[in-house]
Formats: sequence, structure tokens, C-alpha cells
Amino acid sequence: MKKVLVIDDEQAICTSLMFALEDEYEVTTVTDANIGLEQVSILHPDVILLDMRIKEADGLSLIQPILAVQPNVIIIVMTAYGTIETTVEALKLGAFHYLTKPINIEELKMLIKKGLDYHSLHDKVQKLEEIIHPKESYAGMIGKSPEMKKIFSLIERIKNISSHVLITGESGTGKELVARAIHQEGIRSDQPYCILNCAAIPENLLESEMFGHVKGAFTGAISDKEGIFERADKGTLFLDEIGEMPLNLQAKLLRVVQEVEVTPVGSGKVHKVDVRIIAATNRDLMVEVKNGRFREDLYYRLNVIPLQLPPLRKRIGDIPLLIDYFLALFSKKLNRLSLKLSPDAKKWLYSYDYPGNIRELSNMIEYSVALLEGDVIQLEDLPLHQLKTTPYRSNELGEDDIVLKSGITLEEAEKAIILHTLKLNNNHRKNTANVLGINERTLRDKLKQYKSEPVSLEEKLW
Repeated sequence: MKKVLVIDDEQAICTSLMFALEDEYEVTTVTDANIGLEQVSILHPDVILLDMRIKEADGLSLIQPILAVQPNVIIIVMTAYGTIETTVEALKLGAFHYLTKPINIEELKMLIKKGLDYHSLHDKVQKLEEIIHPKESYAGMIGKSPEMKKIFSLIERIKNISSHVLITGESGTGKELVARAIHQEGIRSDQPYCILNCAAIPENLLESEMFGHVKGAFTGAISDKEGIFERADKGTLFLDEIGEMPLNLQAKLLRVVQEVEVTPVGSGKVHKVDVRIIAATNRDLMVEVKNGRFREDLYYRLNVIPLQLPPLRKRIGDIPLLIDYFLALFSKKLNRLSLKLSPDAKKWLYSYDYPGNIRELSNMIEYSVALLEGDVIQLEDLPLHQLKTTPYRSNELGEDDIVLKSGITLEEAEKAIILHTLKLNNNHRKNTANVLGINERTLRDKLKQYKSEPVSLEEKLW
């Protein structure tokens, strides 16, 4: 049953509205503005009948605080002193409609039903919009490829638990972005988020940085220092490059993970900590374990929830999105007008291997925008001289690559390549056309032709 909250300082009106609506709705009435605001947070009503004047309080001043707590609630304003100005003001502030007293009950019921129908339709439209135009970003990460959708879905499932996470993937794939997203989207978001790069701190200082120290613990320890585990208490600690941590410190980290407590260097006092650890590495830790460079027991303690990020060459459908994002970002950052890519530059960027992944793509776009003299980035404006690898995709076959049988015609090969590229780009025609170096009309005509063919060539082609 839908909930209706009546906020009116006249008890008689509250009572009459209760009797009129209680057969169809769950009705609550209050005669005080502050109590009304409290009830919004407690009840989460679907409809609010709000008096324009509640004792000394202005009912219009309550609309925005109500919407801040319950953004989708239907607010119907009631008053004995209706004017065009107040009606317009109420609607501007977010009210759904306006009624003058004495209240016509049939008109009120019709308005409530109309408001609820509108809200239901709005929800359906939003859901349909998400199906037709799926979100292309999540917590600051860009991507709509199946690979990234899996990552976003996994983050949603693990964000509100405290199990430790091990993120693996090549350098530049966005491991820190994923760690931050898990923290910011989850229940620890209002608690500290601390980062420790295990490869960036000298070994003799790493223990102190992790666990803290007391004054006099070693030369240079002139005062007590709190370690990063204590600073991250109740929150999240991101241990980047965990595979670079020395073995002797791995043993001490294992104890912290097991006992959920730290002991500062030079101290015998134990400090309890509640920290969710998200570790990341570009190494294969199982190989490191076999080679004696990483503790097996620590590996299993940290690898409760494994999360592997795909390299950019395995999510080529996201490359156009990322290019557009970085173009807009660096154009604004470097105070440039909106820039475009030439067809040659676009084709090259879409087909490059990106051994440095997203970080390399970002650096390439920033370089081009910073040094560009015109408004269009040409192929020669890209930092091709800095590349250490072949500019186009290697011959090494991956799961996204296509293998054609010998003996097929050129037209059959063209069809196979177009359909496979379309699949890799999640049926996004514009991106597919860009990757293939053809215009959208040509692609559309080709697809129309393939659709009309009576016999599938799939077995013959693949």
C-alpha cells in the first residue's frame, strides 16, 4: 500500500483527510513542520500533502528539504490563500501540483493517482533508457564493453562487504581506479581511504610507514608516528604493487591480516585495527609464490576476492569512448577549444595495441592536445616517435581475433570481418564504422545486405 503523509497544522483537516484516504493508502498525519520533516526520513512516503502555512512555518520552505531526503516523492501543496505567484513558486521548487482549500476530496484523489502514475511511468522510462542507452561509466571509470560491465557488476556485489580484494592486471589498466571505486561506492565511503605504494618506499622505511613507530625506535625517530594501518582504521587501505614487498615485511603483514592488530616499531603496545585491504599487482603472484618471492599464506589471505582487469587491447570497444573522454578532458585542462581527430589519426588510435594500456592512451592524447597548433589532430601530431612497439595490432591471436578459412571469396572475408568487428563493439555501429575506416551509411548498407541473405555463411567463414 502506498504511503501518504499529511503535514497540516489544523487537526480537523488531518483527521478528515485520514478518513477520506485510509481505505486506499497508508496515511500518517502531523501538525508540526519539524516533525513532518522527521517523518519523511522515517516513513519514506510516496505522497506528501503539504499545507502552505504550518503555524509559523512557511510550507514552501519545506519542499526542498523534503526532496533532499526523498527525491521522488509527490508533493501536493494545499492552501486557503492560493495565488498565481505562490502556485508558480511551489511548482518551481518541485511540487507536483497545488490545491486550494476547502479540499475537494475527489479532485485530491485524482491528483494523487495522477502523481503516482506519473512517477511509475518516469521509472519505466528511466529503466528503458538504461536498456537502450546503457551507462558508459561507473564511479569515474569509462567502459561499456562486456569485460568492463563484468568488472562494474563485481564491484557492485563486493562494495558493501569487508573481504579483502586482490586486483591484478597489466600496468595502466586502472587498478587504483577500481580500488577507489570499491571504497567510494561502499559502506566504508565515509571512512579513510589510504594508499601505500609498496614499490615507492625504501625497504628500511616501509615497516615504519605501514605500522608506525615510537620515539627513539631508530635513528631519526624523533617523535611517535602513526602508521598507515592506524590511519586507515574503519576504512580501506590500498596496497599498490604488493608483489614488490620484501619477504620479511610480508610475514609482518600476514600477522596484521590474521590478528587485525598492529604493533608500532619499537613498541610493545598492540593497536587493534579494522581495515579492508585492497591489494594490487601487475605480477602473477602464483608464479612469485612458486619462485619463493611471495608468501603463499599471505597470497591466500589477500586473494579472498580476485579481480582481474583486462588490458585495453582486449576491450577495444571502449577505445572510442576513452578517446572522446581524454580529448574533452585535456581540451578543457589545457584551455583549448573542442578538438577533433583526423580519419587517419582516429584509425591509428583505434588499431594500436596499447602495451601501456589506458595510461598510454591518456598520455598520447595529452601530448597531442598540448602541442597541437590547429583544431584537428593529424596522424603526425601523435607521439609515434615515442613508441617501442609496432603501431598496429600484433599477429598474436587472442580471444577477440578472427581466423578465416582459406578458399573464401573477398566478399565473404569482408562480411566476416565486418560482423566480427560489430560484435566486438557491442553492436555499436558508429564505433564499428570508425574501427573499419568506413562511414556509417556504408556499414548500414552492408548489414542490410547480409540480413537479406538466405543462407548463413558462418560455418564456411570461421
